[in-house]
Amino acid sequence: MAELSHTVNAVPERSPEVWEKVPPRNRNFTGREELLTRLRRGISTVTAVVPQPQALQGLGGVGKTHLAIEYAWRYRSHYDLVWWIPADQRVLVPSALAMMAPHLGLPSAATTGVEEAAEAVRRALQSGEPYRRWLLIFDNAEDPARIEEFIPLGPGHVLITSRNPDWEDRFETLQVDVFEREESVEFLRRRLRREISDQDASRLAEKLGDLPLALEQAGALQYETGMSVDEYIEQLEEQAGRLLGANKASGYPLSMTAAWQVSVSMLQDRLPEAVRILRCCAFFGPEPIPRDIFRRGGRTIGRGAGEKADPLLSAILSDPILLTKALSELRRFALARIEPETRTIQVHRLVQALLRDGLSGEEQRTARREVHLLLAGGAPADPDDSTRWRLFEELVGHVAPSELAESTEPVVRRFALNIVRYLYQAGNYQSALTFSEDFIGRWSENSGPRHPDVLVARKHLGNVLRGLGRYAEDYELGRETLELMREVLGPQHPETLSMTNTFGAALRARGEFMRARELDEESRQAHEQALGPAHPSTLRVMNNLALDYGLTSDYMLARRLQQETYLEQSDATQGISKSSLLLSWNGLARVVRLCGDYAEACDLGDEAHAYGVQELGPDHPVTLLTAKDLSIARRRAGDLAEALDMARDAHARFQRLFGDEHPDTMAAAVNLSNVLRTTGELDEAFAVAHETVLRYPRVYGEDHPYTQACRSNLAILYRLRGDAETARAVNEAALERLTATVGRTHNYSLACAVNLATDLALLGETAGARELGEDTLERLHALFGEEHYLSLLCAANLSLDLRAAGAEKEAERLRTETLERYGRSPLSSVQPDILAAVAGLRIDTDFDPPPI
Repeated sequence: MAELSHTVNAVPERSPEVWEKVPPRNRNFTGREELLTRLRRGISTVTAVVPQPQALQGLGGVGKTHLAIEYAWRYRSHYDLVWWIPADQRVLVPSALAMMAPHLGLPSAATTGVEEAAEAVRRALQSGEPYRRWLLIFDNAEDPARIEEFIPLGPGHVLITSRNPDWEDRFETLQVDVFEREESVEFLRRRLRREISDQDASRLAEKLGDLPLALEQAGALQYETGMSVDEYIEQLEEQAGRLLGANKASGYPLSMTAAWQVSVSMLQDRLPEAVRILRCCAFFGPEPIPRDIFRRGGRTIGRGAGEKADPLLSAILSDPILLTKALSELRRFALARIEPETRTIQVHRLVQALLRDGLSGEEQRTARREVHLLLAGGAPADPDDSTRWRLFEELVGHVAPSELAESTEPVVRRFALNIVRYLYQAGNYQSALTFSEDFIGRWSENSGPRHPDVLVARKHLGNVLRGLGRYAEDYELGRETLELMREVLGPQHPETLSMTNTFGAALRARGEFMRARELDEESRQAHEQALGPAHPSTLRVMNNLALDYGLTSDYMLARRLQQETYLEQSDATQGISKSSLLLSWNGLARVVRLCGDYAEACDLGDEAHAYGVQELGPDHPVTLLTAKDLSIARRRAGDLAEALDMARDAHARFQRLFGDEHPDTMAAAVNLSNVLRTTGELDEAFAVAHETVLRYPRVYGEDHPYTQACRSNLAILYRLRGDAETARAVNEAALERLTATVGRTHNYSLACAVNLATDLALLGETAGARELGEDTLERLHALFGEEHYLSLLCAANLSLDLRAAGAEKEAERLRTETLERYGRSPLSSVQPDILAAVAGLRIDTDFDPPPI
């Protein structure tokens, strides 16, 4: 058994030393040559499109994993990359795929998030870049519906092992059965490492039903104890009789159940502590168990289990010498695989099931509780600390198999919530969604839907829904959860305060910018009273509030608060991550740009971007947001060549990491279109804008301000390409909806009105253009003052409408005042708006959506 479960890492053929990390082949591998030949022939068959995935299907214990490992080793020279993916739980698959990213020249999951990195890997493999010769092995993929989305259908090869026959309906399937008798005899001869007659080997194989896992158990026991074949068969028949009389474990071959019973009985006599550890391992998942969890989590058992704790287990965990001896015995009897290099313990899923079935209900509950406490005690305390994520990752695969959601222990539930938070922070949104929904459902049944643990889990679920772009669900859940928290926990409770901040994000995502601002203003006061003005949580609220001020067109207030927040965060010694600091730094650069100070925005953006590249990497999402905003600032300042290069690069990176319908990719596409338009590349700009505008209603909703403001961008391109009528219709519809959602005096509405006035002027409706321009300029002066860039470009355009209407003196006066104000800019010679104003051309105003 010990040789049947393996973990395989990346193995580029041109770097053979990496293969040294792969666990050795089973030294007892024998026979199966025909299966290997058929597998190689099937997996190499090329259809008209791509090679077809192959599935190895058969009962537990027949050696499917064993066969896949042998195939990977035997044919490794045929591949540039080989990767092993534990697939019995969906939560494990994205992480395993994401770990391939650096080997494919892609950003790691630490910078992009697990789900995004996994998808980038899948696309890269499917495209054949940088490798066409790759092999992916999805081991124990029991649920095709939950795994198939991760399987790349590209030029490489995919091998699946599964007990589920449903794979036959999807891919080519090769049935794996028990050994032929000759294979069993040869296997036993190698495993026993002593002379054994063909007759004795055949008798033993007959009793064990030629099941490979049972043969491995029997061979290990006889080798370690020197037991003869006759003695073993006698023990086997005795155990089988007992099992038949007691209704043997359902679903498992009698041969396997009996062989397991023999091994456990012998070990019980030799070292009972080893059997106790084995039974504990049966309630973890079938994935490798970190060896150190017994050291780290053992203290939790001692403190938290009380009278319900197994005194034998407590004694073992408190004695490292005894624990080491017990694990050594499990390895000798082939009941567990012990990996010294990775410091892990692994028990075959079939052995785990047999162990669980051999315990009473009360014994199972006690064992599960102990495992829950071990998991909770073995986990790091802070899921936001990315340097400790590896330790969380080692435990994720044991959450569902251990039935962690059933626990009511406070320490265990804290661990459960930390797992969800870790998965969310790591970008593994789908797994975080599954766990949080499961915890909420189970805890609501066990403790009631208003229990504080349930409410906190709902808060985490809202974060996940927002991360997935499911804004409507996030809003409804957040609204109800905040009300419940205020009622159950009180408005000043730290979790209520945190939920208040979270709900502000839900409001922004819905486009309810003023409601978000009002809520965050209240939240800031509450945070300062409860936690202090410099607490990391308070600073996060301040950062969000500065964003609210910008979204409600109060740029000067946003600038002051964002500067205060950035300075506080840059001076903080703990609680502020590098990504949080960069978000604040870039937020300051953005609001400085929105105030019209393009030179300062470029300087701040340059510094922030350099920090992001150095500290987080060029592909970190926040670094890319900074690059995108710096491109906008450079475009405004007139550095069009550099702005275009940065816009293309940021968009391509976002696209590669997140796909086209991620909000950040869409914002980068909007910027790219705006730069292309400014540089005269109208056709490409239109193509990018048209495609992107179609995505906004799907992600944000039809009436979201971003959806309408982006349509105004598209209207500019319609007009510049000669279709002023369509431009007018688009702008009129956008202005009407913007007025209804954010008001007529909002930045987005006023910018749209400026563009609509240009449409009217081009269509010969001079009076309408003048009237709209005068109204818009008056509103802009009241909102931003006379020297804001929107006020200036609106005034420049209005001077043209006045001249067209015959008001020459008024037009000249307004033009002169506007050019004088433009002349005070330190970059007056290069800004596109100024160049257009001096040349007597109309100026368009475009929109760039800030992050929510």
